[in-house]
Amino acid sequence: MKNLKVYEPDDKMISLIKDDYNLLQALSCFGINLGFGDKTVRQTCEMNHVDTYTFLAVVNFTINDHHHFEDDEQLDVNTLLHYLKASHVYYLDFQLPFIRRELEESLNLSDSVGKLIMKFYDEYAHEIRRHMKYEEKTLFPYVEGLLERKPMNDYNVETFSKHHEATDKTLRELKLMIIKYLPTDEHHNHKLTATLYDIYNNEEWLRHHAEVEDHIFTPAIRRLEERSKQSDVSKNISSMVFKGGQDNGDVLSDRERDVIVSLVQGMSNKEIADHLFISVNTVITHRRNISRKLQIHSPAGLTIYAIVNGLVDISSVKL
Repeated sequence: MKNLKVYEPDDKMISLIKDDYNLLQALSCFGINLGFGDKTVRQTCEMNHVDTYTFLAVVNFTINDHHHFEDDEQLDVNTLLHYLKASHVYYLDFQLPFIRRELEESLNLSDSVGKLIMKFYDEYAHEIRRHMKYEEKTLFPYVEGLLERKPMNDYNVETFSKHHEATDKTLRELKLMIIKYLPTDEHHNHKLTATLYDIYNNEEWLRHHAEVEDHIFTPAIRRLEERSKQSDVSKNISSMVFKGGQDNGDVLSDRERDVIVSLVQGMSNKEIADHLFISVNTVITHRRNISRKLQIHSPAGLTIYAIVNGLVDISSVKL
């Protein structure tokens, strides 16, 4: 039966392990050492320098699919990043070779079906390694850049999310092939049964790993991206206030300022042209130059610029 208990910081860590021994793998990936005695989850996490809220978010999600957190903003992305990196090391360096050794010992490699199953597994191992290495070379450095406020301009989490697929499908196919099509003698049957048990566990582990990335890690990155965008907007406004509209050495001309004031007052290109006694094409050219110099393309942005730089009085602006 599914365990529906939602664990809290003051629960004893040993209680979590008693309820679900699979948490032992999670402890290792979070960097939590054994030997915690009767300490609570909070005490154990603090002793191992792990964010308690983030640890419990992952634990409650993977055990109970419970992801209605009180405050997603409390999730610590550094903790999630460490957990996912360590999970990759665990799976690539330990689990993949371990399952392969078990298959070697339990399969009759002189049999054509046994050889094909081993080849199938090696192709799977290559694919899972490629999948995880992509995340390590692309996604993880991107997140680190966001944390350091140095985002990569040519990448975002949606790029990852669109191409992120569950990686447990091949294991599911592998175990079905073994169960359905591989005849065994009594000697190999016990070993193969034990191997299948481990493959089932790995299939479950991979499913949880992918779901943590999709439902916890990816939304956390989206929030980081949003904060990064808001920070950029604040920097642009600050730059406009303190540089008086100067950007990359380009200062607005008097005519361009006149165009901004007219735009803020709600005039169309034709109305601006008539008001300033210039052609509509000239108005369009001025607007293009204004956008290039200020990196502002919306009427709201130009309104903010005009107010903070004293081009218009805020009382005359229709908000």
